[in-house]
Amino acid sequence: LHLSSNGLETADLASDILDLRLREQLETRGSDPEYDHDEDDDMPTTRGRRNMTSRPKQQKAAAWEAAASSSKWELQGAAEGSIEDALGGLEEAGKRQRLLKDTTPLQRGIIRHTLLVLDLSSAMTEKDLKPTRHLLTINYCIMFVREYFEQNPISQLGILGMREGLAIRVSDVSGNPNAHIEALKQLRGTEPKGNPSLQNALEMARAALYHTPSHGTREVVIILGALLSSDPGDIHDTIKACIRDRIHVRIIGLAAQMHICAEIARKTNGGDDTFYDVAIDEVDYKQQLMDITTPPVLHKTDAETQKANQAALLMMGFPSRIVEDKATVCACHGNLSRGGYLCSRCKAKVCNLPASCPTCDLTLILSTHLARSYHHLFPLRNWAEVSWDRARKTGSTQCFGCLSAFPPVRAEHGAHVNGKESGKRRAEGASESSRYECETCQNHFCIDCDVFCHEIVHNCPGCQSNAHLPEIEGQIG
Repeated sequence: LHLSSNGLETADLASDILDLRLREQLETRGSDPEYDHDEDDDMPTTRGRRNMTSRPKQQKAAAWEAAASSSKWELQGAAEGSIEDALGGLEEAGKRQRLLKDTTPLQRGIIRHTLLVLDLSSAMTEKDLKPTRHLLTINYCIMFVREYFEQNPISQLGILGMREGLAIRVSDVSGNPNAHIEALKQLRGTEPKGNPSLQNALEMARAALYHTPSHGTREVVIILGALLSSDPGDIHDTIKACIRDRIHVRIIGLAAQMHICAEIARKTNGGDDTFYDVAIDEVDYKQQLMDITTPPVLHKTDAETQKANQAALLMMGFPSRIVEDKATVCACHGNLSRGGYLCSRCKAKVCNLPASCPTCDLTLILSTHLARSYHHLFPLRNWAEVSWDRARKTGSTQCFGCLSAFPPVRAEHGAHVNGKESGKRRAEGASESSRYECETCQNHFCIDCDVFCHEIVHNCPGCQSNAHLPEIEGQIG
């Protein structure tokens, strides 16, 4: 081959040579150029671009592709040919996912003493959880504090931190959520650094929970982002001490599973492996943290522990709020204030409730606090999904709670498509008729009332409206 000195002619000839080589290569292999697993993806084409070959038939699909193809969120058309019903079902399923849980009445520790331990080491600067692990953890913990005292108004909470191989105190154990939230907000301006120490954190938690009464639970919740623990001694001795002090440890990992974390959670919870898990994303992280707000179930243990946890009468005071003409010093903080609550036994003034009297150590709460903790012992039962046949039989047209209109009841022949129920097109957990029935009063509710009744009021409006009404035996003429 003789190349000309002309640059343009040289480029054309080089392109022809490349085309010839590619053609000979394809003819030799005898395969489709658009689908050949032997080709190199980086081989240039005649136009100077990469040859985007497809995946070979023998190669398995990627994990994320398999999950996407078999995802339960795959959109399916409704009977009318639209996806409105499918989208509505997905929304309802997402709302009911956190409601469908075991509602069996069990003995739970509604008086809880919990220590929240945060990882403040350099591992929390990672950005796999947006914006960073540190900032996301603080935001979620603020939400956790509010929800914790909403679900456990007569419980106590404290916050610790792990950084530079030490355990630091973020907030004291108390029943005031505002104090914990302010302490968490101050952590936003601090920079995570150093390594965490699980042993030092557990030892400080043991010291903080040592004087808590035996009728309450002792819990430690650890949020760990690092893959190591810089401990000064044998952590197994600390684990044995936690078991002896009846301290239950729950760990949420943000990176990967660690054997020592699994061992701590398993041994301090009677061999239960469900108290340690690793969050896979932001949604799972938040869900795991919010699940801790539900009081734990009390299990039968050894005779000594069972004797210490046996049911007994507790003395509590129910003070009323007072407003004084002149400011006086409170017994809890030593601050001047006009308002507060007087202890039912010694008449000492405290600022907020619930609290323990600093003078006589009497537990001071409001009656509403006790009532809000009651629903954990006898939770509201899950409402059943209403089929089109059931909706047609009852003839319900609007929600019993908010009076919003239900979708019109379909004709009997329209409830089936190709021999299959159209309700199968909706996501799992969502009612095909958008109705949910209380099996006690047999009233129908919408999904929003379902969520509101199970998460906020913990009562059924239908059952409450019929609970104390006298029977009307005759008409008034």
